[in-house]
Amino acid sequence: MAPSGSLRIPVAVLLLLLWGAPWAHGRRSDVRIITDENWRELLEGEWMIEFYAPWCPACQNLQPEWESFAEWGEDLEVNVAKVDVTEQPGLSGRFIITALPTIYHCKDGAFRRYQGPRTKKDFINFISDKEWKSIEPVSSWFGPGSILMSSMSGLFQLSMWIRTCHNYFIEDLGLPIWGSYTVFAVATLLSGLVLGLFMIFVADCLCPSKRRRPQPYPSRKLLPESSQPLKKVEEEQEADVEDVSEEESESKEGTNKDFAQNAMVIISVLDCGH
Repeated sequence: MAPSGSLRIPVAVLLLLLWGAPWAHGRRSDVRIITDENWRELLEGEWMIEFYAPWCPACQNLQPEWESFAEWGEDLEVNVAKVDVTEQPGLSGRFIITALPTIYHCKDGAFRRYQGPRTKKDFINFISDKEWKSIEPVSSWFGPGSILMSSMSGLFQLSMWIRTCHNYFIEDLGLPIWGSYTVFAVATLLSGLVLGLFMIFVADCLCPSKRRRPQPYPSRKLLPESSQPLKKVEEEQEADVEDVSEEESESKEGTNKDFAQNAMVIISVLDCGH
């Protein structure tokens, strides 16, 4: 009987430990994880979103306050979320994250940057007292759903992909740094060449160039109607030339007559003198 009694105590302790393990490790976090796939959920309802990085000391200090604030999310009717910018570079570019941690408030698609104190009490007052109404929302041009910010998101994702490839070339393939740079330089030139040819092809299809053929000289037989105005112009020019020649001839005849009359007067004067 003694051995069986001694075994009951360790078994009971083990059961208590197993039953209390979830409470010892803490309850499940109420903070939601936002990624590139589900970020559009932020456009509906009210949200508080933290952008952080695991290596950031300020972000690490904020985590306990943020977790405590998330426990009040249901009572305040606000969703509390966070974004790891090291895992989601696209969202980092979409929201223009230049400092860590960065906190945004979102209400029905209108985003506002929170710049107040970072304590649980301040977060609760910010939501309960609707202090966010005094903050100017982000312009629609720079909103996360705009075309501009979508392009920024693509650029950030591309930069992260390039960095991953660079690390792969150096660490896994053993290429030197200049070798990795050479690969990217050649890839950039080839992609630019292909893109330029594609744009020329598209432009030529949309706006084809018009090739002008040399027009033959219009002949009277082929284009009698079109030659009539030219013929009229030539006739008018010939008539003007004839008029000018007639005027010149008349002026010459008048000059000759005057000269002859003057000569006769002179001769008659000389005869009278003799």
